[in-house]
Amino acid sequence: MSGHPVAAVLFAFVGAVMFAVGAVAQQRAAAEVPEGEALMAQLIRSPRWWAGLVGDGGGFAFQVVALSMGTVLVVQPILVTALVFALPLAAHYSGRRVTLVMWGQAAALSVALACFLIVGDPTEGVTDAPWQRWMGPLGLVLGVIAAATVAGVRVKAPALQALLLGTAAGLLFGVSAALTIHVTQLFGDGVGPVLGSWQTYALVVTGLSGLYLQQRAYQVGPLSASLPAFTVTEPLGAAFLGLTVLDERLRSGPIGTAFVLASVVVMGVAAVKLSRAQATDSPEPQDIPQAAESILGDR
Repeated sequence: MSGHPVAAVLFAFVGAVMFAVGAVAQQRAAAEVPEGEALMAQLIRSPRWWAGLVGDGGGFAFQVVALSMGTVLVVQPILVTALVFALPLAAHYSGRRVTLVMWGQAAALSVALACFLIVGDPTEGVTDAPWQRWMGPLGLVLGVIAAATVAGVRVKAPALQALLLGTAAGLLFGVSAALTIHVTQLFGDGVGPVLGSWQTYALVVTGLSGLYLQQRAYQVGPLSASLPAFTVTEPLGAAFLGLTVLDERLRSGPIGTAFVLASVVVMGVAAVKLSRAQATDSPEPQDIPQAAESILGDR
């Protein structure tokens, strides 16, 4: 339905802000965990981290409501502005600054991502495919994830670490997204088919692994390095598996496909440049004011 476009815009903006605040809260909580300590064990004791999860949940709820009132064409570009909202929030709470160049790069990334999601507009494919069809594309994605993770662990530059780990986390969530519809449909047939499907276990493993790597990315470097990478690679990973495994096809035609490919290039370049820009400006982080925590209601 698209009978309430103004309301859809308002709900989408609220959702984007909540996604942004949730990301900032999670990053600050993760950054407080010293290297060498059990990351997730520390985070589950952090009210700020749980507040960040509440922010993510609230953002998703507002996204659902916005999409029920307006079209994807209206809602999706607004939702991707979560990155633009997150940058000044992270900069304010950490003592880092956002330059005009970084603003431009963030805006370019957001516009390119919106173009990728809207212009590409893939057709619906199948929700399941034989294991043999998954092997090649899924193996390729997992290979990229493994390479990004290993490199992210070995490099010493915090911004580059965050970029690489955010990339790996985003791809893992992209794999999870490609598996989710089929697993959800299995619940209609009872618990047995759910427990008997390899996709169920793959969904759990990729989801939990993605969550861990996302928090590691938040821990080791600035949000402006990890969030753009995560934001870009999640839809890219899901789209790649949709096109290669699940028989989805782009509706865009030759010209639209060229725009989609150009959008991918712009997203990658902007994400890397944001990471490099942040690496040159890394003062000691400051504590998040209580006002930010009260937004998320962490008490």
